[in-house]
Amino acid sequence: MTHPTPLTKWGTLKPSKTDTFEHTINGLLTKRAELFNEAERLRDRTAEIKNDVAALDRVLGTLGYTGDLDSIMPRQKVVRLFGQGELLSACLHELRHADGPLTSREIARNIVELRGDDPDDRKYLSDMTRRISKCLRKERAAGRVVARQHSGKALVWSLSQEESASVWEED
Repeated sequence: MTHPTPLTKWGTLKPSKTDTFEHTINGLLTKRAELFNEAERLRDRTAEIKNDVAALDRVLGTLGYTGDLDSIMPRQKVVRLFGQGELLSACLHELRHADGPLTSREIARNIVELRGDDPDDRKYLSDMTRRISKCLRKERAAGRVVARQHSGKALVWSLSQEESASVWEED
């Protein structure tokens, strides 16, 4: 959607008839909505492409192709969401400031919201939940966090006694 620039018949810019920023705010809100819609279209298109690639892989397998499909793919730029140790740091921060044990999904939702990303993006939230679970399982093996069964296969995480004690010493 384009907005025509208000010009006089001599080609100069017409002065605004209002002293408020209501037109500017409306224009910015309109642009924001357009960008969100475009982002959603791009996410949908990306999902379509991934489905098409999976279908091509299945057909290649059906036709007898036995080579390594990943080895012939062009290299793609790696996008790192977190630097070294940042995800662990964010998880421990969430556990320190929680009122009780948290599930991996709750930790993921909190971190996604803190980053300013969309917590309602189910695929992104699932990916973050998987990453956090893996990160916390490593920390459980190191003794920094403890997990106990919550419901079904879900675990709730909390800091270990030693880690909790070190938090109080820092404060």
